[in-house]
Amino acid sequence: MLIRQPQGFAFGYTPITQLGGRHADMLMDFGLLKLRPGERESSRAGLERAYLLLDGEARLQWEGGEAAVERRSLFEERPWCLHLPAGAPVAISSGARGAELAYQAAANPAAFAPRLYGPEECREEERGKGTMRETSTRIVRTIFDDSNAPQANLVLGEAVTYPGKWSSYPPHHHPQPEIYHYRFLPEYGFGLTAIGEQAYLLRHGDTVLIREAQVHPQAAAPGYAMYYLWVIRHLEGRRYITPTFAPEHGWLMDPKAEIWP
Repeated sequence: MLIRQPQGFAFGYTPITQLGGRHADMLMDFGLLKLRPGERESSRAGLERAYLLLDGEARLQWEGGEAAVERRSLFEERPWCLHLPAGAPVAISSGARGAELAYQAAANPAAFAPRLYGPEECREEERGKGTMRETSTRIVRTIFDDSNAPQANLVLGEAVTYPGKWSSYPPHHHPQPEIYHYRFLPEYGFGLTAIGEQAYLLRHGDTVLIREAQVHPQAAAPGYAMYYLWVIRHLEGRRYITPTFAPEHGWLMDPKAEIWP
């Protein structure tokens, strides 16, 4: 399912999915928090939360910690992300350039310490490299998952797709719900995705909701780099570890696979 914001995002918080509300079957809150220079936002929600800086300058304050963070390029810089357990207080103050943050939240009674993930802690890799004549080589950044946040009910990361190449490829699926949020460089760029059997044209600021067993390959149009944030919700008894590749396309991962011509 595609959700488009044709007017962009207003200052303040724009909800896209809501626990107990719109798109509740995604089992998580997701939205964009946009602050003017010098604005402040605070929260003590009874949910596990993650604030990922997309652009701008912010001072993050949480119980036991404080940090000034900045980001100028989604495409060239790894992220800053503050991850909090339910009930933990947080305050966010924007700097001279303002700030835009992605907000993810899920129900989770588990206790864990708040943690700020910096760029040096983000695991970055080039996936697809050495296969299919580099047509699906892309950058994948994993901020936290079961390996470094086993008490979390969320998995969070980013992907950067090179112009004219594919991502989330070969086509795969998983039972856990997932959200993709897109940005393009330049902003008037575009891409394409197929969610299950439905194809969508992707624009700057779009969000896609991916439900159980829906395959979800992506492609960036030539000339345009495509970024997307991805967030997965663990399920009770079915935590996300790895995806299931569509069996008819699994052969594409073999570096020796013969491809015409």
